[in-house]
Amino acid sequence: MDVVNIGLAFLEGIALILSPCILPILPIILSGSLTGSRSRPFGIIVGFIIMFTLVTLFSRALINATNISPDVIRNTSYTLLLLLGVMMLSSYLTDKFNLLTQRLTRVGSTNRTINNTESGFLGGLLFGGLIGIIWTPCAGPILAAVIVQTILQKSTFSSYFIVLAFAIGAGIPMLLIVLFGRALLNHFTFLRTQTALIRKLLGLIIIATVGFLIYHPTFSFAVNSPKETRDDRASLINALPNPYRAPDIAGITAWINSNPLTIHELKGKVVLIDFWTYSCINCLRTLPYLKDWYAKYHDKGFEIIGVHSPEFEFEKNIDNVKNAVKELGILYPVALDNQFVTWQNYQNQYWPAHYLINQNGEVVYQHFGEGEYDVTENNIRYLLGLAKTAKTQATELPSGKITPETYLGFARSENFVVLEPVFKNERGSYRFPQILPDDSWSLNGDWFIYKDKIVSASKGASIKLHFFAKNVYAVMGAASPAVKVTVRLNGKSIANQYGKDVKNGAVVVNQARLYAILHFAKAQEGVLELTADEPGLELYTFTFG
Repeated sequence: MDVVNIGLAFLEGIALILSPCILPILPIILSGSLTGSRSRPFGIIVGFIIMFTLVTLFSRALINATNISPDVIRNTSYTLLLLLGVMMLSSYLTDKFNLLTQRLTRVGSTNRTINNTESGFLGGLLFGGLIGIIWTPCAGPILAAVIVQTILQKSTFSSYFIVLAFAIGAGIPMLLIVLFGRALLNHFTFLRTQTALIRKLLGLIIIATVGFLIYHPTFSFAVNSPKETRDDRASLINALPNPYRAPDIAGITAWINSNPLTIHELKGKVVLIDFWTYSCINCLRTLPYLKDWYAKYHDKGFEIIGVHSPEFEFEKNIDNVKNAVKELGILYPVALDNQFVTWQNYQNQYWPAHYLINQNGEVVYQHFGEGEYDVTENNIRYLLGLAKTAKTQATELPSGKITPETYLGFARSENFVVLEPVFKNERGSYRFPQILPDDSWSLNGDWFIYKDKIVSASKGASIKLHFFAKNVYAVMGAASPAVKVTVRLNGKSIANQYGKDVKNGAVVVNQARLYAILHFAKAQEGVLELTADEPGLELYTFTFG
């Protein structure tokens, strides 16, 4: 399985050339390769591969040590790319930059032959390494992997080779493009005399592409295939082109609703592996469909394994998970994957994630996130040998601009508006600002700010959140048996438009879970304020729909 994953990582690296995240660095690499010896392009690509691999592998440790948000790192990289683009527009700045790299390649060297390598392999190695450092955080998939690594708190030996294979795969098409560009330049005399103009045009391309990615971070070149008629198709829809042997369910600390199960024992059944966690709103919105499928098809040879992979520390507690399973009415087996062993076996990165396994033990379909319930049910029925696809009621997914998920601990917090110094792992006093920007939050009163949560340290401690959404949820817990939390909307006690967990304008937090705070007929803007009636209120994150 590790060899297969390494091979797939290599192919995914090659395919990265079609991703918009590669656009900002291609002009930089091409421009840096137009001058110097023939070995310089190879040095640039090798330097890029080495630094990309090292930065990716050690980024988890960097984030943990500095508590810097991945978004801050990515935005810093965008800024540096823009500065490189601006530099390429100026011959003066370009000369200064080249002079700097030449001096760096000469460090510790007295040999004249080595000194001349600033325009060769060694100079290219330095240049490519710099580009690798800057570009790595811009790659969305890599950033997602870093976040998961932060949760797992470890790296496997095979992950080193997987990242290296990905980097080599990404470097090969870059090298081909660079070599083609040099050949084109050498073939046409006119182009050789216009290297400064070409450099400036490439600089403009960098600035334009980075600007586009900043405002369209989810843009993709992927072309959606035409929608198939799904009513009567007797085949798998969106099936994997290359089904693979289902990884085992391993490293489970406890089972709920079942004795321990293995993929081998389930051979002959159709199995849906559902990676979820009970405080994830996206996971909870998939549950009605999962429970419906289990009720309709379990006696026909269908099984669901809910692999519970915790995002927060309290979700590792078996009693908390048992209570959630009971309250949510889940009857199918639930496996507690507290060490993320099964998560890693499937190379998973998402909550929720669904892997559909046929009777031969092969993963033939997978889907990440919400939606496509009709496709999943069609595929379940097809694998069970049942006739015409059953109609699945479509769900309303959040659309348009809504406030993104907001983490409150210092490890992943964003948009925290604070007037005073932030005291990490210590008690601190805070004040609300006069103006709270969109999608931002702030504190008032005494709070402890920990890595993955904040805890009220005084009676009347409050938090404000400026949101735009139809539904507002909060993951909360209580250090004491129960904490009453008063809810205000736009400075007023709420009389209606509240979530199911709000009674008489307040929420009683008596267990660590997701609480429904606000509900509107349609998405709208507002300022939510939660006030703890006593110390001990734990807040982890706000989510929206």
